[in-house]
Amino acid sequence: MKTLNETGDSSVTVSKKKTFFATMKKQKILYFMSIPIVIYVLIFNYLPVWGWTMAFQDYRPGRSFFEQDWVGFAHFIELFNDPHFYLVLRNTLAMSILLLIAGFTIPIVFAVLLNELKDSLFKRSVQTISYLPHFVSWVVVAGIVTKMLSTDGGIVNDLLVGLNLIDQPIQFLAKGEWFWYIVTGADVWKQMGWNSIIFLAAMAGVDPQLYEAARVDGAGRFRRIWHITLPGIRPTIFVILILSIGNLIAIGFERQLLLGNSLTREYAEVLEMYALNYGIGMGRYSFGTAISIFNAMVSIFLLLIANGVFKRYSNTSVM
Repeated sequence: MKTLNETGDSSVTVSKKKTFFATMKKQKILYFMSIPIVIYVLIFNYLPVWGWTMAFQDYRPGRSFFEQDWVGFAHFIELFNDPHFYLVLRNTLAMSILLLIAGFTIPIVFAVLLNELKDSLFKRSVQTISYLPHFVSWVVVAGIVTKMLSTDGGIVNDLLVGLNLIDQPIQFLAKGEWFWYIVTGADVWKQMGWNSIIFLAAMAGVDPQLYEAARVDGAGRFRRIWHITLPGIRPTIFVILILSIGNLIAIGFERQLLLGNSLTREYAEVLEMYALNYGIGMGRYSFGTAISIFNAMVSIFLLLIANGVFKRYSNTSVM
């Protein structure tokens, strides 16, 4: 004989199933429309995870999966015993933190400034101009940055010399200690306008009556920004910050590859370049996969930590 608790649990389960299938039947068109996206995610996001098994093999192209030699964690041990790995990790973390600080705060400031503009024509013009660099490839951006910092007709050196701030042109791209800041500046210029879109959208959802009430109470523009605008977009800020922390070391390699050179290699090489050069470039596919797994695991760990902290102290979560 079933107890009252068991009967109650089974009835709740049946009720949930009925609700689910009823909702699914009611929204069958939406489910049908999502099928291509689900297939895309499965093929390009989940299916490639099978390739992680290469990190635990001495992978040789041409052999079947069952003919590969399994070596366990040998490639990870080799990775953590390589001194060059820690140099690359330093560069990755340094540029990631700089990109997180500048690439996260500057778009918010830019969005706040745009939101305060009253001339709609000027506002739309500034928005359009600021979005354009996002659609320019890093090859073109690297060419622009290189030309601007050139010692031969570069606008930066010409301006500094013209203002008598320096006596002779500086080879900016030949100084490794400046490379991190050059990459950060180039990335901010390219992505600032595009990254501000989501914050502008969040600001559009703030109740205008709050501004009117604050204006009646005598609050100035900066007080309205501090007490209404920023608190109004706080959930959006926290969500974007959590996702940015999760992608802290997944910064790609295009910027470093295009702007770097032999003189700045000590500061330019990041984890993905390390995987490319010492993994795929040398035919060591298993070693390159081990680097990628380390990168992914650190990203997942940072995402979980950031999400847990913000969920506990601000009740904001992405999971």
